[in-house]
Amino acid sequence: MVIGTAWLFDAADVALLSFIMPLIKKEWFLNDNQIGLVSSITTVGMMVGAILFGYLADKFGKKNIIIITLLIFSISNLVLALTTNVSQFMLVRFITGIGLGGELPVATTIIADSFSGHKRSKMLILVDSFWAIGWIVASLLAFLFMPIYGWRFTVIVTSVMALYTLVIRRHLPAQTNIKNEKLNLRIALSQIWAKDFRRATICLSLLWFIIMFTYYGMFLWLPSVLIKRGFSVVHSFGYTLLMSFAQLPGYFLAAYLMGKLTRKKVLEIYLVGTIIGAFLFGTAQNTFLVVFSSCLLSFFTLGAWGILIALTPTQYPIEIRGVGIGFTQSIGRIGATIGPYLIGFSLSINLSIATIFFYFVGSLILGIIILIFGMVNKDQKDSLVLE
Repeated sequence: MVIGTAWLFDAADVALLSFIMPLIKKEWFLNDNQIGLVSSITTVGMMVGAILFGYLADKFGKKNIIIITLLIFSISNLVLALTTNVSQFMLVRFITGIGLGGELPVATTIIADSFSGHKRSKMLILVDSFWAIGWIVASLLAFLFMPIYGWRFTVIVTSVMALYTLVIRRHLPAQTNIKNEKLNLRIALSQIWAKDFRRATICLSLLWFIIMFTYYGMFLWLPSVLIKRGFSVVHSFGYTLLMSFAQLPGYFLAAYLMGKLTRKKVLEIYLVGTIIGAFLFGTAQNTFLVVFSSCLLSFFTLGAWGILIALTPTQYPIEIRGVGIGFTQSIGRIGATIGPYLIGFSLSINLSIATIFFYFVGSLILGIIILIFGMVNKDQKDSLVLE
């Protein structure tokens, strides 16, 4: 429950940004290209935070570092409410991204260190399901608070909530704060590229790139894309909640399948489901298909993210697990940066929505190829490369 809030606040932040983007576009007279940069700058910060704090967690203790990342996130959101132009907004969002990007790899490592086998996989997917709760919280704030008090007050509320979580995290057990102060970043990075881990590091980095490219590219832009296509349903509270609730069964089914199939097979199933959802959304011509395909995207995309979170920690021994998770997710953040910017650029040159969504279909097909032919079934002590 305590660790799950890391995913809750990360999701709430991403979701709120998707609601804020149309507002600041109008307030500061921004074009699609500029909005693409706004949505991408947070993920640039996340890329830096993932590898930096993943290493620091292995070196100075995960409990210490997760509290620091949460403080960065909280204070940054307070400052964000004071921004008066897009340049200030982007600078603060970059710093916020550093905190958010560091928080998830550290939280993942804490769970991975506390469990093993199928239970570890299930627990990682279940804590990742807090992402859906974060979207629900953001939806409530966006529809109940933002129209009355504006986006600045709304981000202040999220900051206060994060500070409350900080108090709870002080009660994490002592074993979450094991330190390895002699650990050197250069040596740690060289270890995840050693012969035993090189193939897994390459494949995981590519898979994280594809998953984040797909998720951030599609979901940060979904409200804006739907508005452009004239679907007023995007303004409805029910539509947003439905998309959020669709994520939960995706997680729960993935957790159930972990005991029945290998992680590799479950991830293949979810990537195929995401392809179907992206294709249907990109070609949808009526409200029913828009809602149905959006729910499919929520179900499978977030489920695939959870499965990859369950898979990644098993690739590395406990001594370098934080660095391994942080590095591969930081490569994923490059995809998270490119995705939103690419959509903004594509819209600015008047490419069709169907064409844009085929970017994601193509990348997901590549992900399936990497998963089938790149990842290998190889067991190691406390460093399971795949089941």
